[in-house]
Amino acid sequence: MKKNFIYMFILQLLVATGCNACSSSEKGAPVIPNQKYTNPVVALSLPDPTIIKAQDGHFYLYATENTRNTPIYRSDNLVDWTFLGTAFTDATRPTFEPNGGLWAPDINYINGKYVLYYSMSVWGGEWTCGIGVAVADKPEGPFTDKGKLFRSNEIDVQNSIDQFYIEEGGKKYLFWGSFRGIYAIEMNDDGLSVKEGAQKKQIAGTAFEGTYIHKKGNYYYMFASIGSCCEGANSTYELVVGRSQSLFGPYVDKTGKDMMDNGYTVVISKSSRFVGNGHCSEIVQDKAGNDWIFYHGVDLNHPNGRMLLLDQVKWDNNSWPYIEGGKPSSSADKPVF
Repeated sequence: MKKNFIYMFILQLLVATGCNACSSSEKGAPVIPNQKYTNPVVALSLPDPTIIKAQDGHFYLYATENTRNTPIYRSDNLVDWTFLGTAFTDATRPTFEPNGGLWAPDINYINGKYVLYYSMSVWGGEWTCGIGVAVADKPEGPFTDKGKLFRSNEIDVQNSIDQFYIEEGGKKYLFWGSFRGIYAIEMNDDGLSVKEGAQKKQIAGTAFEGTYIHKKGNYYYMFASIGSCCEGANSTYELVVGRSQSLFGPYVDKTGKDMMDNGYTVVISKSSRFVGNGHCSEIVQDKAGNDWIFYHGVDLNHPNGRMLLLDQVKWDNNSWPYIEGGKPSSSADKPVF
């Protein structure tokens, strides 16, 4: 009886003082705010996502242009996203592939500028496609195109798309490639052009595209995608990984098979709802130190486009990354912010 009296007294006190942190059900029990998110986090087609935490503290995400001219979204918590506009306009968009689409952007902060690498191609144009770069003072743009870095026929790498920028040992490098080998080359210090005399180096075999390299501990982890990205409900895309103690490899899977020989370990496969899951973003951390990754997938409930999916990256006892269950979550605990 005494416990019930104390409980009712506290509840009446909270109501009387207008407590904004609590609300009550018909029985007077506090309602706990929703701490879950659901996939897709954005139910629009946002393929090949790339993300950055900008100098203003917000997260910005860019994607292949199913929204023409490269869409830009902003978030404070990785779950709730606001569409800001596009990196380019019809007047400012790159033109080195006149009928090409802007694919697989890669956002970076280099020398005080936001540097956006992009691929430009028409479907099947594997010798005329190429990679370009644009810059802006702010993550939301406007971006000024600086033109192409190279085309496939100029650098002699078929299907030169899906670029990724990384810095190592005071030098800057670009990795790229799509099912014709993954390659790397050194860039100039401004990140806006290939270093004169630099030679490309093949890093991985012909099973992969959409490369992203993450450094953790003593290892470099090369995430990539295999299979078909763009056949709707029939897409077979999967996110895979290999690792190396050197940026330039050799990268091997859990069994020791070299990625040059198309070895890989699967990180995310299909689920009963999401298929074609791959082409990941950079890994970002929340305030609790948890790692998170974005990627796209086809939602079989609404199989139109490649939706934005989010999952936590965990690390096993042997320092290999994995996603819980090896497939996209339907619902999970939110990142901590």
